[in-house]
Amino acid sequence: MRSIFPNDPQDSVDLAGCYAYPPDRPWLRVNMVASADGGAWLKGLSRGLSSPGDRRVFGVLRGLADVIVAGARTVRIEGYGPARPRDGWKALRVGRPPAPPIAVVTRRLDLDLAGPLFTCTGGSPRTIVITCEAAPRDRREEAAKLADVVIAGDDRVEMAEAVKALHERGLTRILCEGGSRLNGQLAAAGLIDELCLTISPMLIGGGAARVLNGPSCDVPLRLAHILEEDGFLFTRYVRATS
Repeated sequence: MRSIFPNDPQDSVDLAGCYAYPPDRPWLRVNMVASADGGAWLKGLSRGLSSPGDRRVFGVLRGLADVIVAGARTVRIEGYGPARPRDGWKALRVGRPPAPPIAVVTRRLDLDLAGPLFTCTGGSPRTIVITCEAAPRDRREEAAKLADVVIAGDDRVEMAEAVKALHERGLTRILCEGGSRLNGQLAAAGLIDELCLTISPMLIGGGAARVLNGPSCDVPLRLAHILEEDGFLFTRYVRATS
């Protein structure tokens, strides 16, 4: 992998350094992959757009994060389990648990509570479920037996309240892995500090969602870097006012 912006003649880059969080403030980062024509999945799954380089970036971003946030639909479709510690994370996670917890955002709590995300955590931190008062009470009580349940809003999950609740738990380096609707809600609430976007050299057409689906928003970004490997571009954009 090489850096093409800023231009660097070296054949390899320090991914942990390239994606380091700011040291002095909370930070919310969105990480997504998209085709060259803007589709966020292929045959319903993001992994069809991925590459070995994308998976390396994905791993480093998880290792740097305090918490990994994803929407319920993404968790179901992509088959989420708990994040497992990796040898390469040891230096990244000094003073923190060996792996970050997964936080699932869900209004209806339509989750498989018998699935590995809730039953196979092992030494990984307990899963966090972020929901709202309108969620079915029986489902909330069942989820609370297996996960830490956070109420953030009345009729729907209010993302500003959700992020505040994570910060209160000391989870200030937030990595959001989508999906598109959750990204749209975060953008509309003005909560996204950074977008890490892998651009896959593919044209897919069809009805795939965009990286961000939701109400209109206006979030100016500045380009922080572009890395390249095998035709894949690994871009990092930071909010222009950050």
